[in-house]
Amino acid sequence: MRGDDFQSGDHFGQFERADLHTALTSGSLIRSLRRTSQRRQSATARHPQGRRETTKEQYMPGVGIWRTKSVEQSIADTDEPETKLKKELTAKDLTVFGVAVVIGAGIFTLTARTAGNVAGPSISLAFVLAAIACGLAALCYAEFASTVPVAGSAYTFSYATFGEFAAWIIGWDLILEFALASAVVGKGWSLYLGNVIGASGSTTAHIGSISFDWGALLIIGAITLILAIGTKVSSRVSAIITAIKIAVVLLVIVVGAFYIKKENYSPFIPPSEGSESAASGIHQTLFSWLTGAGGSSYGAYGLLAAASLVFFAFIGFDVVATTAEETKNPQKSLPRGIFGSLAIVTVLYVAVTLVLTGMVKYTELKDGSPLVGDSSATLATAFEANGIGWAQTAINFGGLAGLTTVVMVMMLGQTRVLFAMSRDGLMPRSLAKTNAKGIPMRITLIVGGIVAVLAAFFPMGTLEEMVNIGTLFAFVLVCVGVIVLRRTRPDLPRGFRVPLVPFVPIVAVLACGWLMLNLSVETWIRFLVWMAIGVLVYFAYGHRKSVLGRKLKDGTAIPSANADPVLVKD
Repeated sequence: MRGDDFQSGDHFGQFERADLHTALTSGSLIRSLRRTSQRRQSATARHPQGRRETTKEQYMPGVGIWRTKSVEQSIADTDEPETKLKKELTAKDLTVFGVAVVIGAGIFTLTARTAGNVAGPSISLAFVLAAIACGLAALCYAEFASTVPVAGSAYTFSYATFGEFAAWIIGWDLILEFALASAVVGKGWSLYLGNVIGASGSTTAHIGSISFDWGALLIIGAITLILAIGTKVSSRVSAIITAIKIAVVLLVIVVGAFYIKKENYSPFIPPSEGSESAASGIHQTLFSWLTGAGGSSYGAYGLLAAASLVFFAFIGFDVVATTAEETKNPQKSLPRGIFGSLAIVTVLYVAVTLVLTGMVKYTELKDGSPLVGDSSATLATAFEANGIGWAQTAINFGGLAGLTTVVMVMMLGQTRVLFAMSRDGLMPRSLAKTNAKGIPMRITLIVGGIVAVLAAFFPMGTLEEMVNIGTLFAFVLVCVGVIVLRRTRPDLPRGFRVPLVPFVPIVAVLACGWLMLNLSVETWIRFLVWMAIGVLVYFAYGHRKSVLGRKLKDGTAIPSANADPVLVKD
């Protein structure tokens, strides 16, 4: 469909824009675009001369690598028969996905370690601070997802605001984030499986000189099969496993509450102590490397440091936005799913930490304490100190269930980002084809294969931090993007609006920037190397194969509803 307007009355262009606005509000944009196309064809027949056209720059702001994809074009692309996803998710499904991916094994391990070594009883306050910071980013995701309900999350949002090159960069970043997260969590699942079956290390097998983790291979293979069956089936399986996970967490909270001693909460914010183990070289944080500042435990700084650490326990809610295109009523369901899941996990995290630090003195959870010994404290440590030996078994099952859903939702997010990039031609477009059930089968199988190989054959080590920096980078772009789109497209109907723009997005960017500064120099180096590789891939393939680039050349790109046409004389 061309971006033509006509000389026979400015009211025609005004009607088109009003029609598009109404269509966006009612969720019937595709039908509106078809009606617009029919009117234009009819008008062309009536007025073959004196037509108006929109230049390439007016189709989409920016040219070359900065060409942006209009929201109208993004939504219209979702109706292509060969790449059409099935809309079947509700707000309830999205909430389940959010809780499923956010609550992993960290609730059983991270909480105890951070309380003992960094924050003491104030770890519950650290979780509240982290939830607030995460909530600011969630506000921005909710607005974008309800405004541009298309698969791809931060990639799609960036395409509409910063242009194709920035979209590629964030898409390349998300590929790394989701793939590594799925592989790392898959390995963690295998460790918990070993604990459950009572044979530590038994999930490693050998074929000649090659060793592989069959536990990780098992879970990745099973989840790939579930995702290949369909998103709705994945949601149902995720709901069942998430229910088991939450039941274990609630059991821990209820049982532990009977062993709380008020004196263990004092002092709530312990006095500051110098950190005994400071990293150096590329292993230190970027902030320490830039400023020479050392770390400390407890006190106000320890509270902020703990908030930085536990922030990563909330990572994952952004994956909900990748399913926007498969949601029945995205304008309402997506914000509800994002905020609902964030509220649930915040309550559970705070409750667990209050029980944990009330059951034992925080000093008993510190590394090297008589209770902990050479290992690190876990939630089970507090229960063992109170003579509750069965807690470890329950926590092992809870961790197994928790990590299962994390892998599932992370892999779902990976497939949807790749799907969006492939549909735009930045990756091979054939990968975006869906089957009769609306499932991108090729991408699902490829992602499953790659993640399985990573999890089964490669040690992850410190690559876990790569997941964190990738996520925070996406958060920053989405938050800035909200400000940009408010200025460039104020006409767009928004199912949800971030309050106090630009204040809230700016605070969210500052919070994410602070967290990125607290990641190691080594992580930054690896991240920049990966991004450099992505730039090479873009110019070698994506830039030349871009569907938007082709549409701009032949004049078939759908313009923004607020684009101003110019007269072209024949």
